Amino acid sequence: MKNRLLLQRIQQKASSRFGRITVLTGARQTGKTTLVKKAFPEHAYISLDDPITRPEYGSLSAAQWQERYPEVILDEVQKLPSLVDTVKASFDLFPQTRYILLGSSQILLLNRVRESLAGRAALLELYPLTLPERLTGSWDDTILPSKLIRLMQGEKRTILDGIPKGDPDYSHATHEFKDYLELGSMPAIVDEEPALEEKREWLTDYIRTYLLRDVRDLSNLRELEPFIRAQKTLAGLTGQILNITQLARYSGVSAPTAKRFINYLELSYQAIQLPPWFRNIKKRLVKSPKVHFLDPGIQRSLLGRTGQLTGNEFESAVVAEIIKQARSHGLSASFFHLRTADGREVDLLIELENGYIALEIKTSARVASSDARHLVHLESILDKPLLHALLVSNDHQVQHWDSITAVPAPWLLS
Repeated sequence: MKNRLLLQRIQQKASSRFGRITVLTGARQTGKTTLVKKAFPEHAYISLDDPITRPEYGSLSAAQWQERYPEVILDEVQKLPSLVDTVKASFDLFPQTRYILLGSSQILLLNRVRESLAGRAALLELYPLTLPERLTGSWDDTILPSKLIRLMQGEKRTILDGIPKGDPDYSHATHEFKDYLELGSMPAIVDEEPALEEKREWLTDYIRTYLLRDVRDLSNLRELEPFIRAQKTLAGLTGQILNITQLARYSGVSAPTAKRFINYLELSYQAIQLPPWFRNIKKRLVKSPKVHFLDPGIQRSLLGRTGQLTGNEFESAVVAEIIKQARSHGLSASFFHLRTADGREVDLLIELENGYIALEIKTSARVASSDARHLVHLESILDKPLLHALLVSNDHQVQHWDSITAVPAPWLLS
């Protein structure tokens, strides 16, 4: 069992005066139930997934909930949306009440939360395992922030110095990162006991379950085939500029339908749209988002791919890992890509309060200063200081070229 960054955060939030109702969402099978049971062993646990017992819980009044379950974990709350109103009434009437609400269907759960629990609920998200989480062996192991997180928190660039191959922990990080690239980081996949073929079968079953449960819940689709085509098409376009017309044509659907399908994938934590940065009005900048799948194992399983990643797949895997880490730490940061009309491109631009961290991502095992050419004089375009410029790759050496640092991906992310 791996430790999770969110364990202490959710305990602190739920014990505060602003966390009497704490909502935890995330993709199916990311470990939400396991996490909250570990965090709150004294809470009663009720799953609303069972259609037989579900109506009984729906018939309880706020007073009955307070009497029977003053501290309770409610799982799959989106299956009984009316219960959110009862939670609200219990919150207002009984100050000692504490609820933990779980759900894997963001659109159904969060829409109801925003309608009924606005100003009452604390919201947290659980993602597949991050690389630092993968490096733990139990709930008792300390999760160390990655070097990138430390940079985002204000530490100096010198934390990247050193010889990665001389660090005894680097071999472990490299192994885990390689496994992440091939199979992803869903908790069931990270378990070392199942054989490789079993893990791939699990990913196939996960996709099937997602289609039959989450997507039907999200969209009430009567025919899944158009969505499946769009999902697979988008998996093949990960790491690329999103062209809705192209996606619609490849998927055999209309452009509005393609947009709706992308929305479903975002709401169910399968993919993200990385927005473009275009604040410099003096430069002609691309204003279309990039699409990235959040888990490379799921993305590659959709395509039936194994073996070495393409450059776009590697970029998506790194971007997804960075966003998972930042959000799991609760950092205040915004994420963009930048591309000029003349072809200059920054794969990931992290905006912090005091400036930017820019990343160029290459799958190469050997990089040179020419690979970082798009990062040179980047500050002339930006509206805040450029704090760090990083070339991230599979090259095991740390290299410095003026203000640019080339760093191995597992070294930066662990």
